[in-house]
Amino acid sequence: EVLKRKQKAIGWSLADIKGISPATCMHQIVLEEGAKPFRDSQRRLNPNMSEVVKKEIIKLYTEGLVYPVADSEWVSPIHVVPKKGGITVIENDQKELVPTRITNGWRMCIDYRRLNAVTKKDHFPLPFIDQILDRLSGQQFYCFLDGLSGYYQGAIAPEDQPKTTFTCPYGTFAFRRMPFGLCNAPGTFQRCMLSIFSDMLENCLEVFMDDFSVFGNSFNNCLHSLSCVLERCIETNLTLSWEKSHFMVKSGVVLGHVVSHKGIEVDKAKVDVIEKLPPPINVKGIRSFLGHAGFYRRFIKDFSKISQPLCHLLSQDVPFVFNEACLNAFNTLKNKLVTAPIVVAPDWSLPFEIMCDASNHAVGAVLGQR
Repeated sequence: EVLKRKQKAIGWSLADIKGISPATCMHQIVLEEGAKPFRDSQRRLNPNMSEVVKKEIIKLYTEGLVYPVADSEWVSPIHVVPKKGGITVIENDQKELVPTRITNGWRMCIDYRRLNAVTKKDHFPLPFIDQILDRLSGQQFYCFLDGLSGYYQGAIAPEDQPKTTFTCPYGTFAFRRMPFGLCNAPGTFQRCMLSIFSDMLENCLEVFMDDFSVFGNSFNNCLHSLSCVLERCIETNLTLSWEKSHFMVKSGVVLGHVVSHKGIEVDKAKVDVIEKLPPPINVKGIRSFLGHAGFYRRFIKDFSKISQPLCHLLSQDVPFVFNEACLNAFNTLKNKLVTAPIVVAPDWSLPFEIMCDASNHAVGAVLGQR
C-alpha cells in the first residue's frame, strides 16, 4: 500500500529521472588559478566498442543528459572498459586454478584526469562505513534502497557544463547532469543527500552516496520510516531504482557486509570467492589477496600479525619467495574469514576497555567491551 501511494519516488529507466532541483543540488567545477584549457583528440575504437559508444550516446542524448557542443575549450577523451562483475576462480588449460575477473559486457567512461588535475578539490567527507554498519546492526526490519543512476540526478552549473565536454566518433558532447569521473562528484552528491535527509539521518535512515538504508525496531516503525523517506524523495525529485531496492526484510547486504538483528557479518558470497583463491604467484596476486581479505580485517583477530609474511613480500627490493610461512599465513587468513564471528555494535551505556598486544614484528589494540 505504501509503495502504491509513493510510486512516484520509484523509477525503472533513465526516462524516469526528473532531476533534483538545482537549488538543492548543483555541481560546480572550480578551477585552480592559472589552469589552461585543453582539447584532447578522440581515441581509436574497434567496431564493437564503437557500437557501445553509439548506443550510450543515443541514450544520453534522448534523455537530455548531454547535448552537442562545437566550440568548447575543454575536451576530454572517452574509454570503453569492461564492466566488472567480481572475481571468480576458473581452471586453465594446464588444470591450474586461476583467479579471473568476470566481464559483464562493456561500458563507456570519460577520461577526466586532465580536468581533475586542475580542479580545486572539494574535501567534503564521506561517512565512516564501520559507523554506519554499527548503527544499522541490531534492528528488526530494513529497507535497502538504491538511487537510480545516482549522479545523473544532480545538475551541473550551466557555466561549468562546457568543461565536461567529451569527444567520440559521433561528435563532441557536454553533460547537463553529473557524470562519473569528476573528482568532486562524490562530495557534491553526499552533501546533497545530507541536505535532503538531514532530519532523518541516524534516527531511521543511513545514507552512503546513493545507497539508502531505512531501519526500524518493528514492522510498523520501519514501514512508517519508509513512507517518510519516499515522500521526501517525491518532494525533492529524487528517484529510486525499483530493480535494486529491497523492502521490509530482516537482513541484507550493505556496503559489502550483512546486517541483521544479530549484528554485522561478512558477505558469504565474497568470502566463498576468497576461499577458492589459489596461492598467489606474484606481488600483484599478494596485493590483490590482502586487499580482499583486509576489507574484513575487523573480523580477524591478529590480522596484521598473521599477514606479516605476506606483507613482507610487498617491501621494496625483496625477492618474491612464497615459502611455507607465506602459505600458512595465506591459508590461515582464508580459514579465519570462513569462520568469521558476528560482530555486535557497542553498547554506549557500558564502559570500554583497550586491550593491547605486541611482538617483535606487530603491535595491535582493540577497543572492546566485556
